[in-house]
Order: sequence, then structure tokens, then C-alpha cells
Amino acid sequence: MFRRAFWFTAGAAAGVWATTKVNRKLKQLTPESLAAQAADKAIETGHRLKEFALDVRAGMLQREAELGEALGLAAPVDDPALPAPRRSAALDGAPHPHPHHHSNNRNEDH
Repeated sequence: MFRRAFWFTAGAAAGVWATTKVNRKLKQLTPESLAAQAADKAIETGHRLKEFALDVRAGMLQREAELGEALGLAAPVDDPALPAPRRSAALDGAPHPHPHHHSNNRNEDH
């Protein structure tokens, strides 16, 4: 009789444990929970990418300083023989070079 009671209790405890485990997993798989987990991962990835970009930039600046020192260039010199650096029109806010150019896209609203 004691043996049956033991196995009954063990079975009931295993059933409660399994039910609790399944319910927790189901709560993790709700759309809201999955969206929150995805958002957390995206934010974490964004932070890692930002840190990586900052490390790359710091390394570039350090290497540029080392190369400048090795070549005897203490500071950038404005040499009139060198052309000014070019910038993209999208970056400096300049108007498109062809203001009357129209796209051939038929889906475009006119």
C-alpha cells in the first residue's frame, strides 16, 4: 500500500511539474511575448553594432594618427593643388542636378 501511495504522489508531482513547465512555455510563445523578445534582441543587436562601429572609428583614427606621424604629417594641410573633398548631393541638401528630370515609373503619383 505504501508503494502505491508513493508512486501516486510521484506521478501527481510529475504531472504538476510538467503542467507548470508547459504553461510557462506557452506563455513565452504568445505573440506579445515573442514580439517583446524580438524587440529586446533587436535593441541588443543595435547596441552591439554601435559599439563595434565606435571601436572601428577609434581604430581608424588611431591608425590615421600613426600613419600621419610616420609620414611626418602632424596636422592636415590645406594644399591648393589638391581638390576639395566631394560630398554627395543627398548629404549636403543641394537640389537634384536635373530638376526637370522625370521618372519613367508609371506607378508614381503625378
